[in-house]
Amino acid sequence: GYLALYRKYRPADFESLEGQKEIIKVLKNSIINNKVSHAYLFSGPRGTGKTSTAKIISKLVNCENLVDGKLCGKCSSCLSTDNNDIIEIDAASNNGVDEIREIRDNANLVPSNCKYKIYIIDEVHMLTPQAFNALLKTLEEPPKHIIFILATTEYYKIPLTVISRCQRFQFNKLSSTDIINRLKFIAGEEKITV
Repeated sequence: GYLALYRKYRPADFESLEGQKEIIKVLKNSIINNKVSHAYLFSGPRGTGKTSTAKIISKLVNCENLVDGKLCGKCSSCLSTDNNDIIEIDAASNNGVDEIREIRDNANLVPSNCKYKIYIIDEVHMLTPQAFNALLKTLEEPPKHIIFILATTEYYKIPLTVISRCQRFQFNKLSSTDIINRLKFIAGEEKITV
């Protein structure tokens, strides 16, 4: 079947993620040194790698045999395509308090296959005030096996109480060089002349 190029070439590891070198360095070191935060906030314009980075972290922290901060590619976490311990929520369409309460209620359940249960909440600024309050309760006393990765294009809409509980990273627009490098790579892979 046909696979859209953005899906086919979504970076699967830090090495294939263009730009954001400083962020990658900090995150990679924290994972290698087992100093993972329980909540991250990734903010920045669209298309800068926030969700890709969230997915990469989810894989890395759950990989059973990391080699120098790289995925082993052999363990059950690396090989799993449909991991129910990695839960993605799009707050633009699920901004209600019910979804977040469900997270809060399930937060104490240990992951079924992995070391960490990870909640990636995209466009987190769209949550309702009640949903933010419910999220805050979990962020204040998070179980050890849970990591929240919140992503947003409009971080100034997020309550300060939530921001203060997260390790925040500001993703910047890609430079022309970064974009050209990525396009060259994809064009080469697809045998397209540009």
